[in-house]
Amino acid sequence: MTNKTTTTNNIKSQVPALLMLENGRVFHGYSFGGNQEKVGEVVFNTSLTGYQEVLSDPSYSGQIVVFTAVQIGNTGVNEEDREAKTPRCVGLVVKENSPVSSSWRADEPLDAYMSKQGMPGIEGIDTRALTRVLRDEGAQKGIISTQVEDLERLKNVLAKAPGMKGQDLASKVTCESAHEFKETSWVAPDIRKSGHASTETKTAFNPHVIAFDFGVKSSILKNLKDVGCKVTVLPSTASVKDAMDLNPSGFFLSNGPGDPAAVSYAVETVKGLINTGKPIFGICLGHQILSLALGAETYKLQFGHHGGNHPVMDLKTGKVAITSQNHGFAVKQPLPDHLEMTHKNLYDGTVEGFKVKGKPIMAIQYHPEASPGPHDACYLFQEFAEMMK
Repeated sequence: MTNKTTTTNNIKSQVPALLMLENGRVFHGYSFGGNQEKVGEVVFNTSLTGYQEVLSDPSYSGQIVVFTAVQIGNTGVNEEDREAKTPRCVGLVVKENSPVSSSWRADEPLDAYMSKQGMPGIEGIDTRALTRVLRDEGAQKGIISTQVEDLERLKNVLAKAPGMKGQDLASKVTCESAHEFKETSWVAPDIRKSGHASTETKTAFNPHVIAFDFGVKSSILKNLKDVGCKVTVLPSTASVKDAMDLNPSGFFLSNGPGDPAAVSYAVETVKGLINTGKPIFGICLGHQILSLALGAETYKLQFGHHGGNHPVMDLKTGKVAITSQNHGFAVKQPLPDHLEMTHKNLYDGTVEGFKVKGKPIMAIQYHPEASPGPHDACYLFQEFAEMMK
């Protein structure tokens, strides 16, 4: 393996930039990436690695991500780790964007990747102070701009921008048409060369999963392939008939951005899927949409859960997994009587998983596929495969 080291030429250009929050706070720094002016909901992420997966995760659509890790960009960007073809994140805020990216897998520096994608970044600000503001006052609208003297105009732009609550963003990030997904998880070249490259489980039964795409991460679909599933992806607006015509073994409801209550068409579709009696597995937004279809309610969290270090307890076994999370909404407690809470967040006690009593239906709020984060909960994909037998 050859280590690839690349240096970004314009990262220290010292072009002044600012991040303005809707509460009036202004943070000054320097621009990198794209020069576009962008508005989004500002959230902080506590992951130490995996910035590429975060920026390309469709669940971050409409959001400006603040990384609490001090330095970002030191391993560059590669083709294999992206979660979608184009990034949906609005912008990036960091303490320092590394001028050098060093990794044998790197294809280009983070700065160059962001420039090509038109994603603005700002570095050189006190991200700890910014994180404390978001923690204490909640996630809020913000704007990244290099027009640092035009504060009144920026305030007006920010005031007119819509908030996250009430937005159906799933329809903006979903696929255009049905397609079969065939990729499995990435395997290192030395393992591939040894002949043990395939991560896919070879079984006599290969369930056909119909995945509803509300902003699905490619790593989730790869995990479904890894446990032996045939995976067909449908747009978020697909009907029950569209799904049933494909002779499914079960249904998967994907992650995605925005307010679950605003995706009312999907809630109605999921009600129909429940009536088919086939197994259903929901993750993140899919977890929330499924809960609404089953009579529960959702609400917006103050600053959301974004990062790779959230402890979650399995209430049946008492075991605690460290999980990867990315959501701004949660399922309200108590749950309806026909639902059983299966997993609980040990930070704030929020619902991290539930199942339907007497039916093959389960949902998880966190991300068992990680990317980035720990793989403590990847066994859930195998559980879903077993449910479909």
